[in-house]
Amino acid sequence: MSQITIHILDTAKGAPASGISTILYQQRNEEWKEIALGTTNIEGRIANLLDDDVVLEKGTYKIKFETEEYFSRQTIQTFYPFVEIVFNITTNEHYHIPLLLNAFGYSTYRGT
Repeated sequence: MSQITIHILDTAKGAPASGISTILYQQRNEEWKEIALGTTNIEGRIANLLDDDVVLEKGTYKIKFETEEYFSRQTIQTFYPFVEIVFNITTNEHYHIPLLLNAFGYSTYRGT
């Protein structure tokens, strides 16, 4: 399994959010370096963002979710054109990053 997995739920629909483009970045000094791309599947998940054998070095990362594309496909206007979640990798363990999303709000937490 990828060291980082993602799950997005559309809380307005009570359903997974499929087809959301996602970019993983690593912070290097004051700049962000793109290191992986993915798109949520029909279950709203990305289980293979990184190859199974990739272990990220300790540091600060962010995931950018292209939410405007998702809502535009449904002809829904959104307040947030994208969502960025910044987090720290401190160990070699698995990191699950859920996003609870609707057109006018979102929340996240460290999952398991």
